Amino acid sequence: MIYTNLPHTDIEVSKICLGTMTWGNQNTEAEGHEQMDYAVSQGVNFFDTAELYPIPAHPDRHSDTEKIIGTWFKKSGNRDKIVLGTKIAGKADFTKFIRTTGFNRESIIEAVEGSLKRLQTDYIDLYQLHWPDRNTNYFGKRGYSHDISDHWQDNIHQLLETFRDLIREGKIRQVGISNESPWGTMRFLEESKVHASLPRTITIQNPYSLLNRLFEVGMSEIAMREKVGLLAYSPMGFGVLSGKYLGNRLPEGARITLFPNYKRYLSEQSVAATQKYYELAQQNDLSLAQMSLAFVNSRPFLTSNIIGATSMSQLKENIASIDVTLSDEVLKGIEEIHNQIPNPAP
Repeated sequence: MIYTNLPHTDIEVSKICLGTMTWGNQNTEAEGHEQMDYAVSQGVNFFDTAELYPIPAHPDRHSDTEKIIGTWFKKSGNRDKIVLGTKIAGKADFTKFIRTTGFNRESIIEAVEGSLKRLQTDYIDLYQLHWPDRNTNYFGKRGYSHDISDHWQDNIHQLLETFRDLIREGKIRQVGISNESPWGTMRFLEESKVHASLPRTITIQNPYSLLNRLFEVGMSEIAMREKVGLLAYSPMGFGVLSGKYLGNRLPEGARITLFPNYKRYLSEQSVAATQKYYELAQQNDLSLAQMSLAFVNSRPFLTSNIIGATSMSQLKENIASIDVTLSDEVLKGIEEIHNQIPNPAP
């Protein structure tokens, strides 16, 4: 395993992060425990979850993933070996059943207390906003369109004050953002620069894969210059970059088969690009999955690559990508395909 530090801290994390959003829906508690046992045996010490998980969000299942992690902590006694990240859900029609959502002091404290209880822990290493409180471009929306009906009031200073207080209480250690834009990222950084008592945002969890490299357009310079580490999610494009959907296949039990709405990585252009990446991998004796993950692992702005799996065979292949080094020839081939079909999935 390769390790990095969460930026601006001495917290060491594995460059492969174990994603958990299928546990409690596509995976049972026992399967989640098995995945955590195996991941730790391979040197993975970084887990990412959210109060909303498992996905898709559902009133009867929300927060079950955190409960599964909590029972594993209790059973294994491994809490001190894990750097744990979780997230507070933002406002949306599909989060109304959680509580009165919106990022204010009361909702954040309620969310943190709920996560601590479910996770059976006294502290959260990295607490993240799952998506912005304001209307902006995230979750498959490529460009920003200003919404004059959005009456969001800039509350970033107040959010950071709440996080500062929770850090002082020992309930969270560090703060991160997710599904954010360059503007939002710089606003968070601005507040902590101007007001020294406020915690600095150290990570951003955004999508990044061979099919979606939009992070490179405006965010990568911020990540490098400000040292805000990317936690890359969907590095496999909802499994599309395994190649299992090529040829119009819909494998039984696969995510897009089960949840057809999750299809932003299956556009005509995405399928065409995936076919080209598949052929490149085959020509170089690589699996498409490992080539896809190894590419993400190699990016200079990456802090950790969030992999997920519904089977142990997938998990083993995904974690093993850390041992794959792509040749200059493969990297050149990837760039050629990217120039032909850039960012087909938003």
